[in-house]
Amino acid sequence: MDTPATELCYVVRYGVSRVVGEFSARGFGSLARGTSVIVRSERGHEWGTILSTATEQSRTYLGTSEVHGRIIRLPTPEDEVQRDETIAAEKEAFQGGQQMIRERNLQMQLIDIERVFGGERLIFYYLAEDRVDFRELVKALAKEFHTRIEMRQIGIRDEAKLLADYGDCGQPVCCNTFLREMPPVSMKMAKLQKATLDPSKISGRCGRLKCCLRYEYDTYEEHRRELPPVGATVVTKHGTGRIIGQELLARKLMVAYEGQRQVMTDEKDILTVVSTKSGKSPQSPPAERDDAGDSRESQRNENRPRGDQRTEDQPRGEANHRTGRGPRPGPPRSEGSDGHSGKPDPDRPN
Repeated sequence: MDTPATELCYVVRYGVSRVVGEFSARGFGSLARGTSVIVRSERGHEWGTILSTATEQSRTYLGTSEVHGRIIRLPTPEDEVQRDETIAAEKEAFQGGQQMIRERNLQMQLIDIERVFGGERLIFYYLAEDRVDFRELVKALAKEFHTRIEMRQIGIRDEAKLLADYGDCGQPVCCNTFLREMPPVSMKMAKLQKATLDPSKISGRCGRLKCCLRYEYDTYEEHRRELPPVGATVVTKHGTGRIIGQELLARKLMVAYEGQRQVMTDEKDILTVVSTKSGKSPQSPPAERDDAGDSRESQRNENRPRGDQRTEDQPRGEANHRTGRGPRPGPPRSEGSDGHSGKPDPDRPN
């Protein structure tokens, strides 16, 4: 009796946009990383590359445990010949597509073309600022290439993912290797990491801020929240001084003392924080002040019904009477529709 073949799952990268998905395999044994395979995906037959065996960790990275398809076979010499023919057909289709776009004067820029390895469809990647009516174009392309046509609009970062090769660091661009999503990057991240603000040096192949500016941003932001802010007054073993700079990764602070003396001080040498930049003690939040009861009084006024709030024209003594803290418990006044007293104020001069 034959033993049934064990079904394994692998993480496979396929397609010109380097899509990553989990594929099942039966009867292949163990497949090493980098092995070329022919897979069946929802788009058709694809040429793929094995990245790893599917595990719970890889499924967490992919964000799904759904199987994208099945590994059909290992490539044959005929498949390699067909792959070369597919690449040549893509170049020919790109030129033909550009010509048809120019003839119809469509406001779109053709970026790349992908012909699925099995020939089931031809995908056109393009850039456009506005919505483009390409129905007539699709009909002409389908008539010319005798296959299913798919038009896919992409962004400027997706263009780099399709066409870019190496970054300024000398490594293959991140968007074309391991990044599955490209989160937004802001100039705030560059300033916090004290990177140069020269756009030509912090921009990637797509012309936007480099994705790598986001990699360490969370660590910088965590250190910034934990360290005393710039402008705070602190006490160290050297005396009392004011913080004028931060070295976030090293967790050190530049402290200026009297006499223009500046010392780079480690975080552990900060004995206490006397005040923040605004000059208020961090141990005494404004909402807890008891000097005149202003903070608590304003909070109580916000919680009262609007008609019961004290206006500027009302004497403070009666407002204190409502809270039980006033020096004179006078009789309550009857208020008019405008919220002011209907009787003359005995405390106000005529």
